[in-house]
Amino acid sequence: MNEKMFCFQCQETAGCVGCKISGVCGKNPLVAHAQDLLIYMLKGIGVIANHKTCDKKYCDNRKKIHAFVNDSLFCTITNANFDVESIYSRIDKALEIRNWFKERVLSKGVTLPKLDVLEWNGTREQYDEKAMTVGVLSENNEDIRSLKELNMYGLKGMAAYLEHASRLGFVDGDINEYILQTLGLIMTCNDADKLTASVLKTGEMGVSAMALLDKANTTTYGNPEITEVNIGVGTRPGILVSGHDLNDIQQLLEQSQDAGIDIYTHSEMLPTHYYPKLKRYSHLKGNYGNAWWKQREEFESFNGPILFTTNCIVPPTANASYKDRVFTTNSTGFPGWKHIVADENGRKDFSEIIALAKTCQSPKEIETGKIVGGFAHNQVFALADKVVDAVKNGAIRKFVVMAGCDGRMKNREYYTEFAKALPKDCVILTAGCAKYKYNKLDLGDIGGIPRVLDAGQCNDSYSLALIALKLKEVFGLDDINKLPVVYNIAWYEQKAVIVLLALLSLGVKNIHLGPTLPAFLSPNVAKVLVENFGISGITTVEEDLKIFGI
Repeated sequence: MNEKMFCFQCQETAGCVGCKISGVCGKNPLVAHAQDLLIYMLKGIGVIANHKTCDKKYCDNRKKIHAFVNDSLFCTITNANFDVESIYSRIDKALEIRNWFKERVLSKGVTLPKLDVLEWNGTREQYDEKAMTVGVLSENNEDIRSLKELNMYGLKGMAAYLEHASRLGFVDGDINEYILQTLGLIMTCNDADKLTASVLKTGEMGVSAMALLDKANTTTYGNPEITEVNIGVGTRPGILVSGHDLNDIQQLLEQSQDAGIDIYTHSEMLPTHYYPKLKRYSHLKGNYGNAWWKQREEFESFNGPILFTTNCIVPPTANASYKDRVFTTNSTGFPGWKHIVADENGRKDFSEIIALAKTCQSPKEIETGKIVGGFAHNQVFALADKVVDAVKNGAIRKFVVMAGCDGRMKNREYYTEFAKALPKDCVILTAGCAKYKYNKLDLGDIGGIPRVLDAGQCNDSYSLALIALKLKEVFGLDDINKLPVVYNIAWYEQKAVIVLLALLSLGVKNIHLGPTLPAFLSPNVAKVLVENFGISGITTVEEDLKIFGI
């Protein structure tokens, strides 16, 4: 507890141990502390909300609390929010909600346990001091801490998916109630068996959350289609949209369609181009750049304004030319950047960013050509007969799931080399920004089936699970692990954690996770995952190809 801060929730955490002076992501100790205190107060809300005397009726108040909790969890995800004032405002609200719940319970003559998380009522001047006593290291038992944090990071990822779905009008009270319940459990339970069971249940609920988001996206925008996406530029000024939120880019496309500018996607927004009701906008010009971690150089050359709809923000350097033309919205925030807030109907006014774009030069071209994507479950199901025939006649020997995240570390070049080394009878199934390690390679096709099948965002990893389950059904197998499918997944932040837990809940075993195993897994917890699910790290390309039997 003597460090300036402590955070080990992302893959790039310092020394694969924990960030103790400042975050590798760029957050300073004040922001880290604010996030710790916000999480602590959310746990308090969970304790009260699940008290036996608390009215759990799914009413408007309960819905608003669910929305607040999801937003607050989302804003603590890696690279999402660096603005301490916006986090403090959420702590203010968390205290208000907790006290409201507490008054309702106490009014029934109930005696609540004397827990600090239910009693503390500090001022903003006391937030930072308090935060240093309630962070990750406040739990002394390494294994209990590991189980609690693994569960918490799963909840963060799940909350992100639920927030996206809710913006499209799709909510699930049961999943949201589970989050409240589990926040309370993490706060009050120190039983390893119960916490382990809860981690597995979080994976199961993660599948439901991903299914809800898939339904929201496909109902609203249609099923993704095989699409060629331009990676060059036009001659008009543009706006670059990063993050993950489809509702935001839809509103921006609507408001800018007669403005004489083009809209470009960046990083995880690439799959916008796959949806029929989004790609119909003629000024949705193409995808600019690569994964999130290259944004400093790519934002410089883009020339126009940038909109962050969610994580992943890389703080700009002091002399960055683009730092005055970046906007945030939703759970994101950065000091000095304009934040766009929705009205009570969920509508956002993007007129300021559109007006700014008109004054900017067109983007500088950094590459040319096209990339192909849109292989979500519905599209792959349409190709099912072709895929099955290719497997039966030996044209396709293995499917390799290479979903997940990209990142800055040099050892992530492993995934590029692994993709290059795969024999030509292997097909890559991918989702998330991990694809940028190989989606621009010329890997060819197998009988017209591209060797890289991109299902979309990390949010769309559900499609990969459905594809595996469909193949299991088609081949009449009784175990998903008997499929010619292997898993070599890269992770970076907490949405990847819920994807991992979701796969485990579906019975998937022998997942290789890299480039390093999570620092928040204690040796004993890691041992449980290895013994029960066959989780392992990566080694070398040559050795792993042998392990996978490729």
